[in-house]
Amino acid sequence: MNYWLMKSEPDVFSLDDLKACKKRTEPWDGIRNYQARNFMRDDMKVGDLVLFYHSNTKPPGVAGICKIVREAYPDHTAQDPKSSYYDPKASPDNPRWVMVDVQWVAEFPNYVSLDNLKQESEPGGPLEGILVTRKGSRLSITPVEKKHFTKVCKMGGVKASELK
Repeated sequence: MNYWLMKSEPDVFSLDDLKACKKRTEPWDGIRNYQARNFMRDDMKVGDLVLFYHSNTKPPGVAGICKIVREAYPDHTAQDPKSSYYDPKASPDNPRWVMVDVQWVAEFPNYVSLDNLKQESEPGGPLEGILVTRKGSRLSITPVEKKHFTKVCKMGGVKASELK
């Protein structure tokens, strides 16, 4: 199993929005960064767990957990001229961009702010090396080590061992 951190702006799509979806499931579309796309296309598998991170808000941080329930498939928004994610170079033969389906798992009783993550990622700290705290880290999808995933869940008030 792999672990991930996926960022979304809560005024665009929040953890609560995911929870309100039919079957608490929704496609994670609109990714237009090749490295993030490659993570989805090549590495994300059904059952992988995800830290759902609210970005571009005050304060940014991890709101809860979702999981991958469908592996990568073509992102149809890339081929829709009316979509803000439209890519004129995408076609049915060469879709260029992919999406995965995610499903709500849990909301953290304690929101884990970026400041809290940074405090725990100091040299020697339990989150040392977690990518979201690196200066200049702007990727919307990053891999997370199991030990980091477990620690963030604990900070949020959820036992990672009980997640399914």
